[in-house]
Amino acid sequence: MLPPAHQEIDFPISFRVKTERHGNGLRYRARYIGPDGTEKSKSFPDRQKRLAEHWLTQTAADMAQGTHVDARAARTTFQQYAETWLASLAMDINGHDSAERRLRLHVFPYIGTRPLVSFQPGHIRTWLGELAGAVPNASYRRTIFGLASSVFAAAVDDALVPRNPCLARSVRSPQPEPSRVVPWTLQQVFTVRSALPERFRAMIDVGVGCGLRQGEIFGLPVDAVDFDSGWLGVRTQVKRVRGKFVFAPPKRGKIRDVPLPGSVAHALREHMTDFSPVEITLPWQKPDGPLVTRRLIFTGRTGDSVRASYFDDHLWKPALVTAGLIPEPKPGERHASAREHGMHALRHFYDSVLLDAGENIRALSTYLGHSDPGFTLRVYTHLMPSSEGRTRKAVDAVLTMSRS
Repeated sequence: MLPPAHQEIDFPISFRVKTERHGNGLRYRARYIGPDGTEKSKSFPDRQKRLAEHWLTQTAADMAQGTHVDARAARTTFQQYAETWLASLAMDINGHDSAERRLRLHVFPYIGTRPLVSFQPGHIRTWLGELAGAVPNASYRRTIFGLASSVFAAAVDDALVPRNPCLARSVRSPQPEPSRVVPWTLQQVFTVRSALPERFRAMIDVGVGCGLRQGEIFGLPVDAVDFDSGWLGVRTQVKRVRGKFVFAPPKRGKIRDVPLPGSVAHALREHMTDFSPVEITLPWQKPDGPLVTRRLIFTGRTGDSVRASYFDDHLWKPALVTAGLIPEPKPGERHASAREHGMHALRHFYDSVLLDAGENIRALSTYLGHSDPGFTLRVYTHLMPSSEGRTRKAVDAVLTMSRS
């Protein structure tokens, strides 16, 4: 007979009871309380009581080891689960849209219809092989693979699969070709600055002198600059979300304060004398967000916020041509791609100057708004002065002083 309804069951047991399937050959119903606190059951035919007991014993062992998977829930396909997982994430709109696009274009067509519980490492290896033919860029493949692995990791946490097949030893994450940041020379910085229209030249000073990103420069308000204390607050950026410009916090919400060098302060004062700051009103974080007004230091000729696409194509790239960083396009052609020479190059120059001056990685990581000093170290470690370089500088400094 069934136990009283109030009796707590700490491990699986089996019962011989009449069910709605009575007369159809399913005589035994094995029941247990799952990790989520709800009752689960499975029916077995006549003369298979021993099989039912074995199933319950194995289920108890799986729950004890943390590898139990609910058979009904595990029939969920990768795409079904991934869509639910993505909808539950707390991320900005651009991040959500990017993740959705990567899954839709590069994951679902290959493995989306396969039930989660059926995945083996071989399925992931096959998918990665097909992905290599469709997406040449290894860095982008690595991002796509990491997204799929995150979906499986969540499914493991939700007890839908016992393990993440992307973490199997035979599965290798795409490895991009190692690349090193090569900072611009001081001459290249000055040439690009001079080639820009005058109203945008002080952007170069902020980039190389304070390490701000492009959107942070475009969204720099007057009240973020404290000329008296010598600090610049990075609180806002201008970014494009679903075709519309908005104000938003800095990347990953990393608000920060960075030292304001006197030369940068001087450039900003001169700029604001020649080009008065303008009050700009934009939605906050999303196109339908609340309206926010900032008095921006840098604006376009028509008095609105600077549009990154126009700035990059019509102002920045021609300046790169003048500096010899990219070739001049032929008549009727667009400028060449210049990913390594975008405004991010100003941050790289800033990093190289600080590292050469002996600034420590933790401070530099804070000024850059990085989440992890280890990331800063991995990207810029080759720019740190070598011990022999420091030795030469120290000796040269002493000898030069003694001769003067």
